[in-house]
Order: sequence, then C-alpha cells, then structure tokens
Amino acid sequence: MDFQLSDDQRALRSGMRDLLGAVFDRDRLRAAVERGGAVDRGLWRELGAAGFFALRLPEAEGGVGLGLPEAVLLFEEAGRALLPGPLVATHLAAGLVKGAAEGEAVVTAADGRLPVAHLGEADAVLAGAGALAGEALRACAAAARPVRSMDPLTPLHRMPSAERTTAHSERFRCEAALLTAAEQLGSAARTTEAAVQHAGEREQFGSPIGSFQAVKHLCADMLARTEPARAAVYAAAVTGDPVEIAAAKLLADEAAVRNARDCLQIHGGMGFTWEADVHLHLKRAWLRSACWLGGAAAEELLAADLGAAGPLPGSSAAYGRAGVEAGGGG
Repeated sequence: MDFQLSDDQRALRSGMRDLLGAVFDRDRLRAAVERGGAVDRGLWRELGAAGFFALRLPEAEGGVGLGLPEAVLLFEEAGRALLPGPLVATHLAAGLVKGAAEGEAVVTAADGRLPVAHLGEADAVLAGAGALAGEALRACAAAARPVRSMDPLTPLHRMPSAERTTAHSERFRCEAALLTAAEQLGSAARTTEAAVQHAGEREQFGSPIGSFQAVKHLCADMLARTEPARAAVYAAAVTGDPVEIAAAKLLADEAAVRNARDCLQIHGGMGFTWEADVHLHLKRAWLRSACWLGGAAAEELLAADLGAAGPLPGSSAAYGRAGVEAGGGG
C-alpha cells in the first residue's frame, strides 16, 4: 500500500501555499495583528473562491468533492501561514450555513464552556446540533463578555450561560480536532524551518550559531517532533478513527508548542518582538491546544481505548493474567 502523496495532492498543497503567499504575506499578517485579529472579508471570499471551505462538499452541491486527507493538507498550509479566523468552523459549516462554502459567511463554533473565537464578527455560530444566526446571534453577541486572548489574532468572547452549547456530534468534534491538529502541524513545520534558517544566518564568536552543538540539538528535536506528528495526522485523516485522531492531536499540539518555544530560544530576545512571527506561532499553538479535544480529553480517550483492548501481548500483565487463568496465579 502506497502512503505517499499523489501528484494531485502535492499540486493542491503547493497551490494553497502559493495562494496564501500572494494574499496573506507578512504585511497582511501585520495588518491583521493591528486590527486585533478581525476577519478580512475580502480574504475570506478569496479562500471561498479557491475552494477552501467547499473542498469536501460533493460536486453536485457546488463543492470540490475531495476528502479529509486533502482538507488536512490545506489546513496544514493555513497553520504555516498563521492564517487567522474561524477556518475550521466555516469549513465544517459548508453546506449547512448559507454562504459558508463560498466564503460569504464567517462561521464560528462553540466548544463546551470554552470562549468562542470571532463571535463579534460571525454570521452564525455552530452550537450542538444547530446554529445561532440572525436576531438570536445578535442578542447572544450583545450579552457575551470579551475575554482577553493570548493570541492577538484571535478575539475571544464568553457566551452567556443560557446559550452554551450542548455537545457536538462525535463526527463533528473529531473532524474539528483533526483539522486543528493539521494547523498545529503546519505551525510546527514552519517554526522548525525558521529556527534552522536563523541558526544558519546568526553569528556569534565569528561562527553561525547553528554550528554550536546545543543549537543543533534543539533543531534536531524540533524535526523529531514534527515528523511523527505529520505521520499521525496524515494517518488519522485516512482512517478517520477517533482514537487515532486523539493521538494525532496530542502529538501535533506538543510539536507546535514545544517547537515554537525552542524556536524562540534560538532567536533570543528578537523572537519576542512584533517584527518576528515566532511568538505569534507560540501564542496560537497554546490556544489551539485547548480547543477541540484538549490534552486531558485526548489522553482519557486513548486510555479508555487501551483499557478496552487489555494488556499488550508479551507484557508482564498479559503473562500474569495468563497464569491466573491457567491456575498458576496466587
């Protein structure tokens, strides 16, 4: 079985990277920071025209007709570029909320008791089995309380208790977690590249800092976290298995957060300046790690699956159980 990306998938990923490089360069990233993360409606429509949101809609419904593996590739590129806005929710709302597929509507989602991103700009909020829109949404937004966000590109509001969502379907939560993991993967890959580039350019004592063993180890660790996360995210996109998605989210969260921290260490003080992107990757990674299957929930899911499967063959627990069943246990 061949798990390599197909030529079409590589072209899709390359095309999205080129598009984001053209419509969301560093100047537009800085402009987004100055706007406090407000959604650029023009950019949103450009993404819609490129098929970003309608990627998985059937062609008969005006979509592209592709699947989760292709969606993961696009969201990986969005993570690399630090593209702001409720991308996951709008993508999942395509076909459910009018205008979402075309990028004409901005759709966010409520995830339990967590603050809601971009609530003030949203045309709809996915909440459990339904969606808030129109007068109900405006009333909810008016009563919502702003929450200080660690990410300057993601404004947050806490919805009134009466409007808090019931649980989304398992499929919705799994797909949201997987696409968020793909964004984390893209961020982890980008900070690895930024660290290696800076280590090759920055000199100390007449030599590039990349020649120092401590810096080499940091860069190697970043790559060693990114590639297992990539394999896990791509595999989960193929299987759609909730347990594999939980593992992928854990690995991608760790890679995104720890890589951004190591990248900051390599950059030194300049990594915290507004001219650098490194601290933005760290802040976004922190925020994403709490969304859609956070660490504790993912670990519980994995533990439950391991418990249901019983001890691994060859383990001491398996040998002990076999002895008891054979009458040899005390």
